Amino acid sequence: MRANLLTLAVAVSMIALLLGYAPEVVWTTTKVIGAVICGISFPLFVLARWQLGSSFSVRAKAGRLVTTGLYSRIRNPIYLFGGLFTVGLSLFVSVWGPLVVALVIVPLQIVRARREERVLAGAFGEEYARYKSRTWF
Repeated sequence: MRANLLTLAVAVSMIALLLGYAPEVVWTTTKVIGAVICGISFPLFVLARWQLGSSFSVRAKAGRLVTTGLYSRIRNPIYLFGGLFTVGLSLFVSVWGPLVVALVIVPLQIVRARREERVLAGAFGEEYARYKSRTWF
């Protein structure tokens, strides 16, 4: 519960910061695309984090297998929507940002997802294999 409140506080702070900055922005096509990506992906990132609840950890662990909500269709929605938010934010700030995201952050997230996959497969076996077969990334 405490981690969920922290996530909510960060979300509200980010939204307030972006809304406060919005009137000063020169709205180019790239900035609009970035803002739209952020506006869609950030709430989904927060929702995924909230749905994961106490199963969230920085290191891979297998407390319980979360298979509801966004996790019923996507195995790693936090990585997916966090990555999309980062791409959107980088488009909003700089045209070179997405290249940095693609070259640095995406490969790191893929490595983390694979590590978690091994931990979950080891802990939940066939149940995880069935879950994996009906979900994306």
